[in-house]
Amino acid sequence: MTTVLSDRDRRKRDDRPDETFYQDPRFVTHADDAFLARLTALYDEILDPGDRVLDAMSSWVSHLPPTGFDRVVGHGLNEAELAANDRLDEFVVRDLNADRALPFADGAFDAVCCALSVQYLQYPGAVFAEFERVLAPGGVVVVSFSNRLFPTKAVRAWRLASMDERADLVERYLKAGGLAVAEGIAERPGSDPFYAVVGRRPASDGAE
Repeated sequence: MTTVLSDRDRRKRDDRPDETFYQDPRFVTHADDAFLARLTALYDEILDPGDRVLDAMSSWVSHLPPTGFDRVVGHGLNEAELAANDRLDEFVVRDLNADRALPFADGAFDAVCCALSVQYLQYPGAVFAEFERVLAPGGVVVVSFSNRLFPTKAVRAWRLASMDERADLVERYLKAGGLAVAEGIAERPGSDPFYAVVGRRPASDGAE
């Protein structure tokens, strides 16, 4: 696993524990309706019925299509938000900047979704390595983001980057975690720019 961000690049303006900032629920969305509709359409294109999905760094809404997934597990920092998310079969509260380990078995999921939150990761290489670990061979990661953020909690490298540079950062995160970059998307369906990077865990070696 490669270290992606230097100590300087991972700095936040608000260096209090993330649990402090996120202790109160925020029942809002962090992008416009056109962005969210495009995200749901992308998930519909990539995810399959019966998939086991991890919605990482989630909140009270997952933006998933009405596809019948086998299992949807949420991860986030605010229990009230996750409890209000009716797409989740279960959830776990964990600060990935304090503890990068995910409490799931190897290969437990077919897909990991990370929407509008990647900018807050201080140790993305370690977190994406966990995404790789909990994915089944051939599994997919979908990371989406726009230009909105909480500026006091986003890492310095993200705050100073252009949108295209942020896409490059996410590609570096994927590669540092052992994942292959499959696709990059940059569009403007509405007022907010829509960016997504899709990665995959390589299939098992030896397949014919």
